[in-house]
Amino acid sequence: LRHGETGTRPIYGGEMVQQTDPHFRDLLLFHEYFHGDNGAGLGASHQTGWTALVAKMLSQSGE
Repeated sequence: LRHGETGTRPIYGGEMVQQTDPHFRDLLLFHEYFHGDNGAGLGASHQTGWTALVAKMLSQSGE
């Protein structure tokens, strides 16, 4: 999850938006598994979309 020799995170592979955009570069995704040779994240990226929906629904149900 740390920055590599080039200053990029191996988990994002060649996705430069997540490497350079100030809104995304400090966000870490936790993938199901990783590529053995280059460390790129593979598989589902858990807790990145549906949990926000559930949190919003729970928040609204208490109002």
